[in-house]
Amino acid sequence: MYIGVPTEIKNHEYRVGLTPDSVRELTGHGHQLLVQSGAGSAIGFSDEAYREAGARLVSREQVFSDSELVVKVKEPQAEERRLLRPGQTLFTYLHLAPDPAQTRDLLASGATCVAYETVTDAQGRLPLLAPMSEVAGRMAIQAGAGCLEKARGGRGVLLGGVPGVPAGRVVILGGGVVGSNALAMAVGLGAQVMVLDKSLDVLRRLDAQYGNRIETRYATATAVEAALLQADLVIGAVLVPGAAAPKLISADLIQRMPAGSVLVDVAIDQGGCAQTSKPTTHAEPTYVVDEVVHYCVANMPGGVARTATQALNNATLPFVQALAEKGVARALREDAHLANGLNVSHGALCNAEVGAALDLPVQSLEEALATLGSTS
Repeated sequence: MYIGVPTEIKNHEYRVGLTPDSVRELTGHGHQLLVQSGAGSAIGFSDEAYREAGARLVSREQVFSDSELVVKVKEPQAEERRLLRPGQTLFTYLHLAPDPAQTRDLLASGATCVAYETVTDAQGRLPLLAPMSEVAGRMAIQAGAGCLEKARGGRGVLLGGVPGVPAGRVVILGGGVVGSNALAMAVGLGAQVMVLDKSLDVLRRLDAQYGNRIETRYATATAVEAALLQADLVIGAVLVPGAAAPKLISADLIQRMPAGSVLVDVAIDQGGCAQTSKPTTHAEPTYVVDEVVHYCVANMPGGVARTATQALNNATLPFVQALAEKGVARALREDAHLANGLNVSHGALCNAEVGAALDLPVQSLEEALATLGSTS
């Protein structure tokens, strides 16, 4: 199979779909790898390393025109979407629920689009979202701690405190992969931490792990409000797989939070969990609403792109190998968990959560798989 890897063009996005090590694994099985020149150079993966791994270095236009399978990291930007074509498969993060323009373009392209973030495993987890959620959760505390500095608009609070001075108070909304990784970092810094979640199993697990070093609360509206009114740093770590993030933080609540407090909304890829959240970039990561600093970078792991790329490839490579070895149609039909990643197929939307979020008709996954061509 011809597999293409373009250079990412989203603002300050330096990750790459396949590392030279991954390329070597695929070329070793007879696949043809087309890598855009410079795709990994910003994070130390040189063109020469890709050549030595067996790839052919080409232009972006050639990646899209000559590849049967395009492997990326971030959702295709408008100029990339125009290069997609029928019979081609795109494998990347999509996050379609808050992005009607991207959804319309992918439907019009005729391409088959498989989203990392909705691929599942036997335990119902999201194995291709998990590594980036781990990175983003850990980065959230780093970013939030920096934003709390007075020179950056924050309250001037040191999260770990010092002897005789209270530590900063961190509130984490959601105890999943993002939340639990943010929790580990916050506890490590010595902050006072509260985690809110609607899963008692999650709260029991975190309580058993950390004991009296943290507080746990069931996430009622009253509990969320009380916690945020006392918080120095809030981490938005909620997730409904494939769907838009629930708006747990109202504009009114933001208005009543302490001046100089910080919200890091990791859920921004799915629309954000605060009414005041809007996507930002690594170039301009923050803005202020009612004296609350908002950090809403939509590709947080791109800030530690080398680490993030390697972690992502560890998770995605087996799925890329399956798609290449078996062909896309067979691979999806034989693996129900990979099939859950199918979001767009031949002009039809195949994800119910995205359809509900955007009020678009949805073809059932069964129908989509039945009609998926064996050569797609």
